[in-house]
Amino acid sequence: MHRSATPRQVRLILLISIVYLAVAAVFIGVRKNMEFLIYLAVMSVIIVAVLAVYRRAGLSATLLAGFSFWGLLHMIGGLVPIPPHWHSTDTSPVVYNWRLIPGYLRYDQVVHAFGVGLTTWLVWQALSSRVRGDDGGPLRPTPGMLAVCATAGMGFGALNEVVEFIATLILPSTNVGDHVNTGWDLVSNFVGATITGVIVYLVGNRRHRRASSPGYG
Repeated sequence: MHRSATPRQVRLILLISIVYLAVAAVFIGVRKNMEFLIYLAVMSVIIVAVLAVYRRAGLSATLLAGFSFWGLLHMIGGLVPIPPHWHSTDTSPVVYNWRLIPGYLRYDQVVHAFGVGLTTWLVWQALSSRVRGDDGGPLRPTPGMLAVCATAGMGFGALNEVVEFIATLILPSTNVGDHVNTGWDLVSNFVGATITGVIVYLVGNRRHRRASSPGYG
């Protein structure tokens, strides 16, 4: 069972998020980046949604801080320029297109995996805070239960692809890639959800065994 973030922790994380979003809004306004204005609006909706889940089910401070950091990675990815040799010639020179491992891994894919991993963890925390185990105790992470959480996380990741597609329809030019890029984004989502599911399973079951051992507490 996770420990819910305190109101003070939530306020601090929210303040940090608002500050970097405000700075990003200034950059967006100066550069007249309409594509990122859409993403800024989406990020604001995500903040409201995560806070709503926190109020109903309780979420850990680590998870909330993770979402705030993920948002910062998004803002950096779309607004901070990079040298020409850091990206391929058919992409715009921003951190999103930074080839961390040329030909294999981009910054954008890491951010996708991280975000879907966080969402998978959020689904698990929300579920485990509202549902009890068969013995009436805390819900134990099982492969089937975590597969549901991972699938939900990937579903939210796919929703992000829908937002990007809509952006290509209403804006004259965007930084959204082709169908191959979308495919790799979905693969990144799968990797992030899977890794998170494995971590939650291992950590959760270790805690369960420790709590069930004689003399614990």
